[in-house]
Amino acid sequence: MIFIKSNSAIQDNELHKTASKAYQSLLSRKGEGNEFLGWMDINKIAPTELLHTIQKTADSLKQISDYVVVCGIGGSYLGARAVIDALSSSFPEKKPQIIYAGHNLSENYLSEMLHLLNTTNYSMIVISKSGTTTETAVSFRLVEQHCEKKYGIEGSKERIVCITDKQKGAMKTLADRKGYATFVIPDNVGGRYSVLTPVGLLPIAVAGMDIFSLIKGAENMAQTLLQSPENNPSLFYAYLRNLLLNKKYNLEVMASFEPKLFYFIEWWKQLFGESEGKANKGIFPAGVIYTTDLHSMGQYMQQGQRFMFETFLSVKNTSKICKVPEDKMNFDKLNYLTGKRISEINLQAKIGTILAHQDGGIPTIEIEIEELNEINIGALIYFFEFACAISGYTLGVNPFDQPGVENYKTNMFALLHKEGYEKENEQLQQRIDSKK
Repeated sequence: MIFIKSNSAIQDNELHKTASKAYQSLLSRKGEGNEFLGWMDINKIAPTELLHTIQKTADSLKQISDYVVVCGIGGSYLGARAVIDALSSSFPEKKPQIIYAGHNLSENYLSEMLHLLNTTNYSMIVISKSGTTTETAVSFRLVEQHCEKKYGIEGSKERIVCITDKQKGAMKTLADRKGYATFVIPDNVGGRYSVLTPVGLLPIAVAGMDIFSLIKGAENMAQTLLQSPENNPSLFYAYLRNLLLNKKYNLEVMASFEPKLFYFIEWWKQLFGESEGKANKGIFPAGVIYTTDLHSMGQYMQQGQRFMFETFLSVKNTSKICKVPEDKMNFDKLNYLTGKRISEINLQAKIGTILAHQDGGIPTIEIEIEELNEINIGALIYFFEFACAISGYTLGVNPFDQPGVENYKTNMFALLHKEGYEKENEQLQQRIDSKK
C-alpha cells in the first residue's frame, strides 16, 4: 500500500478535469505514444514462465561469478540498480556483487574496472536494444574482449548474456553469431519503463532479490490504479505536481531519509525528466538524501528561492534494530536518547524537517510505503510509471519519447569523425574555432 499526504490545500477543478482526462486517455490507450504502453500489462511483460527462465539464468551466473558486470545506460541499468541498492545490505558480503559499466565514458572508471576483473571470476549482462549506444557499446567491447582473453571464446559463452531486440540490431546480430544467451526487450516498452522486464529482472535476480514478489507487488498496484480514478494515488500525485507547477513551483525535489533509496531517486529523476522535459515544458526533477543533505542543501531548502516543492519518499518501518546506548560520562549530552531506536530518531528528524520546510514556504508531498521489500518496491515502481504517464498527458506532452536525447549524440559523432557526419563536423569546428 502507498500513502500520499500533502500540505497543499489549493484546489483547481479545471486541472483536476484535465488530469482525469489524462487518466482516461492512458486507459483507452489512444493517447500520444500509445505504441509504448506495454509496461502497463505486467502479466504480459513478466509472465511466470519468463520469470522462471530468468531465475534459472541468474542462478547459473551466480554459480560462476564473484562479480557480475551490468552494462547499460539510462533505463537499461538505473531501474535494476534502484531495486538492488534498495534491497541489498549497505555492506554486502555475499557473492556475486553487482558492478556497473556502460553508463559513463570515464577512462579512469573503466581502467579500474578492468583491473578488478583481472583478479576475479565474473560474468556480464549487457542491455542494449540497438547495440550501438556509444557508452554501452564501448564498455561492452572492452569487457567482452577481456572476457574472451581470460576465459576463451567458448568459456565466454556461458558468462555473457545479452538483453536486446527480438529480431534486429547490432547486439542481436552479435549475440546470435557468438552464441550468447539472450532475453528480449519488448518493442512496446521504452527504456525508462523497462525495469519490470528482463532489462531489470535479470540483474535483480542475480543480486538475490525475489523477482516473483517484485512482480506481485507491481500487479497489486496495477489492479488498484486501473480500477478507477477514485482514490487513485497515481492520479492524485500527478494532479498535485501539475497543480504546483501552475503555481510556478517548477522544480520537484525528491527527498528521502533512507539512503538505500538514493538510486531509486536517480531512477525517478530519469523517468520524469526524460518523460516530461520537452516542448519547453516540464517539472525539473532533483533529489536529496536526508539527513545527510540537510547539512549541505538544508540552508537553501529552508531559505532559498521559492521555486521548488518537495516530495518525501518515506519508509514507515525498518527490519533492523539499532538503539542508542547509555554513556555514564555523557560528554556528548546524548543520554536523553538512551534506549531509542535510530529509526525513531530519524522519524523525528523527518517530521521536524517537513514542518520547518513548510514554515519556510515549501509545499510538500509525502509518499510512504510500509517497509523496504520486493512487494512494496514493485508497487512503487508501477505507481511512479503510471503517475508519470498521467502527469505527462496532463502537461500536454508525449511521456514516451525523448527526441532531445539525440542532439548530444549527433554532436559527439561529428566531433569523433564518425562516417556520415562530415557536414556536422565542419559546422561544429567553425563554431569552436570562432570562440578561440
